[in-house]
Amino acid sequence: MRQTILASPLIQVISNHGFSEIRQNIQTKQKALYAIKAFKKGEIISSFSAGEISKVPHYLTVQTGKQQHITLVPEFLQYINHSCQPNVFFNTSTFKLIALADITENEELCFFYPSTEWEMAQPFYCYCSSKDCLQNIRGAKYLSTDHLAKYTLTDFIRQELKLTNP
Repeated sequence: MRQTILASPLIQVISNHGFSEIRQNIQTKQKALYAIKAFKKGEIISSFSAGEISKVPHYLTVQTGKQQHITLVPEFLQYINHSCQPNVFFNTSTFKLIALADITENEELCFFYPSTEWEMAQPFYCYCSSKDCLQNIRGAKYLSTDHLAKYTLTDFIRQELKLTNP
């Protein structure tokens, strides 16, 4: 479930980026990116580009090819956390961040990590609480094509699926 936080003494604004803010939960120290304006489904939220390019993934990269993993520019986009019910998508062919649903002001921006990652560098347990929560997030490689069909996927992930499920 995506979070909308209007005002809380437990939340601190770290930085403002025009259409979004990095906010930190003071108790857990977790940071997240929140919309500070509304977006309509299909709207381009931001452009992005590749910073560093690596052959191996790490927790701050987005996969764009078999052995190609990029850090995001602008860097604040790295604070878009995972959700099994995402509201944004990183289109790594057009380098656009796109709204997958209507997004309200103060709503956390979240994407489905397996939409870009074939195999996660650091698998983790998801606590998003969505009705479709996968819980164990390891990458698209570990999910059925039926399950992945529910999501918007990058061209790279769709290509990998075709190779593994001809």
